[in-house]
Amino acid sequence: MSLSPLNAISPIDGRYRSKVSELAPYFSEEALIKYRVLVEIEYFIALCEIPLPQLKSVDHGVFDSLRGIYQDFSEEDALAIKKIESITNHDVKAVEYFIKEKFDKLGLSQFKEFIHFGLTSQDINNTAIPLSIKEAMNNVYVPEYLIVLNKLKDLSKDWASISMLARTHGQPASPTRLGKEIQVFVTRLEEQFNLLNDIPSAAKFGGATGNFNAHHVAYPNIDWKAFGSKFVQEKLGLRHSFPTTQIEHYDHMAALFDTLKRINTIIIDLDRDIWTYVSMDYFKQKIKKGEVGSSAMPHKVNPIDFENSEGNLGIANAVFEHLAAKLPVSRLQRDLTDSTVLRNVGVPFGHTLIGFKSTLKGLNKLLLNESKFAEDLENNWAVVAEAIQTILRREGYPNPYEALKGLTRTNSKINQDSISNFIDTLEVSNTIKDELKRITPSNYTGI
Repeated sequence: MSLSPLNAISPIDGRYRSKVSELAPYFSEEALIKYRVLVEIEYFIALCEIPLPQLKSVDHGVFDSLRGIYQDFSEEDALAIKKIESITNHDVKAVEYFIKEKFDKLGLSQFKEFIHFGLTSQDINNTAIPLSIKEAMNNVYVPEYLIVLNKLKDLSKDWASISMLARTHGQPASPTRLGKEIQVFVTRLEEQFNLLNDIPSAAKFGGATGNFNAHHVAYPNIDWKAFGSKFVQEKLGLRHSFPTTQIEHYDHMAALFDTLKRINTIIIDLDRDIWTYVSMDYFKQKIKKGEVGSSAMPHKVNPIDFENSEGNLGIANAVFEHLAAKLPVSRLQRDLTDSTVLRNVGVPFGHTLIGFKSTLKGLNKLLLNESKFAEDLENNWAVVAEAIQTILRREGYPNPYEALKGLTRTNSKINQDSISNFIDTLEVSNTIKDELKRITPSNYTGI
């Protein structure tokens, strides 16, 4: 049976494939193989540029053809490598043998033993995977994040003047503005996103146990540490981790995953707030012809997009959490647990992308129900008590908090008239009374 969205085990490759297909060039098996080929080719070219004595005769004009091996990499190429792997039972060695075949066709047979020269498989994996993550971040994650962020910025501006009853502990509290509450999420997201810029995309490159042993014994007069740093940083655009064991220590990658997790957590917080506002009738939702909200209740228009986002971001965070906790831990100079979990690195990115798109879809369906905002404010005149007692404090009025507590901490209905009547009983000037009476739940919203 060939793989299809209907028989895929993971919903990322099944139900949600259309939402995450743009991640395939970075996190699929074919993509990983391609990135490995890229590193191997660029490494051979870098050895020629030293040049190693045995590679002085390599015509640099062939570099374009060598780069074409990964630039024109196809599904057929990936299948050819997988066929070799079925014999070698080693994925990186299969890449080496594949490139050697390409060298034969390019007339470079005499140089093919310098493919993968002095390296271990982790020099390839620990550069290929960080490179794929970096490019997926730049080309897929960041654009999608910015769409959500800019939508929130627009809503914050659109709703800047909408007065709203705040709720702390679920109870009516000092009024706020809807735009400001959305701006809280904008600022939180921006601050976490800025932290991403401080996290390097780090890569290990140093031979079997990180000391360039094989390189040094073969060519002791070459500064292999400098070579490795130049190759990783200038050729691949990554940061060279040194010293390391046989594998990258993954501390920076863990920091990246932790930050991505916090961004997801902020979006989950937003999802839950908007979901609650919908349940409070602060928002209606645009109705799409033909859609069904419930199999039994025809009237329902459910906030399913925010629920979908919350669920997917929760799964993403669970995987990010495991990656961040597991990857920096390896027995002695290495064990293989990093290899198997790194094959799942695309999973949390996939669920994150689904979450972002669902949140955006939900935000685009919101219809502001201004009358409900006004109704809630009008029904909660008690919230101006804070303002009144604060002005009375300013005027030196005796025990203002206690006076307002006696008025408002009751099960009786507090409205504009009861507040006005209370103000009339205060022993303050008419000017102060007028000032107090100008305060309403709608205009007591701070700065």
